[in-house]
Amino acid sequence: MREKTLERKLTEAVKAMGGISPKFISPGFDGMPDRLVLLPDGKCGFVEVKRQGEKPRPLQEARHGMLRQMGYKVFVLDDAEQIGGVIREISAT
Repeated sequence: MREKTLERKLTEAVKAMGGISPKFISPGFDGMPDRLVLLPDGKCGFVEVKRQGEKPRPLQEARHGMLRQMGYKVFVLDDAEQIGGVIREISAT
């Protein structure tokens, strides 16, 4: 499945939960995750979207680690089957 298709499915699922998942663009700070998932009650997380089986680049891994160290939830999504679990984990924080 193409990244764009997977991102659309994520966005639709988040919207169905009453949230939004804007594209996260950070000029001058490469490697940040693709989407910021914002759910009701102040729940948030970051999602890196990849083609199935594809892994984040080293710079992306470093940014994910930095965000996790700061206490944020960061997920790598490469299959539509993972969307529900990602949203559940974010809403449980």
